[in-house]
Amino acid sequence: MPESTQNDIDEFFSSDRIAGQEGAVELPEGDYRRFLYPLDDPILAPYREMDYEAFREDRYQAPFLRSLVEYWDSLLAEPFVGVTTDGEVVPGLYRLDPADGRNDPALVATAQQALALVDDEVRDRIRYPIDAVERRAWSNPEWVMHRVGVRLEDIPAEQSDALLGIVRASLSPEGWARVDEAMQLNGFLGELTALPRILNHRSFWFSIFGTPSTDEPWGWLLFGHHVCLSFTTVAGRHVVAPVFLGGEPALSDAHPPLFADREEVAIALAESLTPAQRAAAVVYDSVLDPRMPEGRLHPADERHVAGAFRDNRVIPYEGLAARELDETQWARLRAIIADSLLLYREDQRALTLADVDAHRDDTHLSWYGATDGSTPFYLRIHSPVLLAELDHHAGVWLSNRLPARFHVHTTLRLPNGNDYGTAYLAEWRARTHGKEDA
Repeated sequence: MPESTQNDIDEFFSSDRIAGQEGAVELPEGDYRRFLYPLDDPILAPYREMDYEAFREDRYQAPFLRSLVEYWDSLLAEPFVGVTTDGEVVPGLYRLDPADGRNDPALVATAQQALALVDDEVRDRIRYPIDAVERRAWSNPEWVMHRVGVRLEDIPAEQSDALLGIVRASLSPEGWARVDEAMQLNGFLGELTALPRILNHRSFWFSIFGTPSTDEPWGWLLFGHHVCLSFTTVAGRHVVAPVFLGGEPALSDAHPPLFADREEVAIALAESLTPAQRAAAVVYDSVLDPRMPEGRLHPADERHVAGAFRDNRVIPYEGLAARELDETQWARLRAIIADSLLLYREDQRALTLADVDAHRDDTHLSWYGATDGSTPFYLRIHSPVLLAELDHHAGVWLSNRLPARFHVHTTLRLPNGNDYGTAYLAEWRARTHGKEDA
């Protein structure tokens, strides 16, 4: 049975998720099904006949939500800088090589075919300039904040499948499988709650930025509940960041846990740490450690710091520097990073991992919680060129008031200005301008 339906921050949020507590945060007994709300519960029943637009209007009546949206909009209004450790972008971290690289013709053809297939109205709605602020207007919650492009459930399946074909062609096969699985899990949540008009496997927004071309930079954005990813290709180099992937629940009868392999390697790495390494890496003893400073826990983000609208966040390094790891430990940390980059095509993943390798000594591992997997935990890997997080969350559509491992959020950023491929775009423009002036 649900623990409680009384949430004191907001209809869906309890202060338990941000209140420090002494001792370990124990994992709940049983699986996620123990925390399903009865379908006639007041947390679900009022929305039974609503579509996503009516749900949005209802949710926007909540003072907490309105204040959150106002804050997020203020962040979106800021000029893009990028995630930094101190407010200053480290220059020269991202270089395009070769300078005259071309974008994949097969991917361009897939995008052109999809654009030819969709209706004129859809085509007009999904097209934006490459630098449009809408690229940064993605968000994870199931209630709609910004309508960017088209919502896939609102157009014929043939057209939505064609647009998702662009996504599939842009990613690795295993990366697409993970994205598709997360989308299917969102549909599964809609089945569990009997709210398929709010939560389904096509309740996502899609848009294209720039013109698909082998010579000009372009990209796309896909976002919705637990699936948010931005793709850019510049002179043949791909950026898949920011990324937000998760699930509540992050598994089903048809799908194993979404990030089981990453968590297994992470726990093996954490358990291999020496006492001195553990003392540096484990920043907080639990995910609700009362020693956390005020503001470290957020009712919506909980512990993760690199989610929606956090494009310019200042995030200092914390935890253990990778220079203190032995080769076996570094191999495990690198495997976690590689899994965080799973969406990248294999060749593009290798290039991005090479960037990470070049900054091994400045890569940091931080951990909150027990290292043996016996409690919920938070993991961050942070370097000059990568920030990846995994965080266990309390329930929103499930009733667990404390974090549990069946509700997972992960994020991926390219710090110091290369989210959305911004650093590559700047270099490409500088080179192109130089050629034109020659």
